[in-house]
Amino acid sequence: MHVRGHGLSWFGVEGRVAEATIERENPSVNAKIVAEGSSVTFDFRCDRVWVWINIHGIVKQVPHIG
Repeated sequence: MHVRGHGLSWFGVEGRVAEATIERENPSVNAKIVAEGSSVTFDFRCDRVWVWINIHGIVKQVPHIG
């Protein structure tokens, strides 16, 4: 499930900016920055948003709830 309202516009945004924006626009979620290629837990949580970044800290995937 993608984060509502932004979709593809997250590509190219600095990860910390995306994290702060997501948390500001929806205070009930915690955005978590994840480096591309890292593994994440498989438990689904509707209060967590994964923000995938590349080695330069830039968003590489549409952030999604998980």
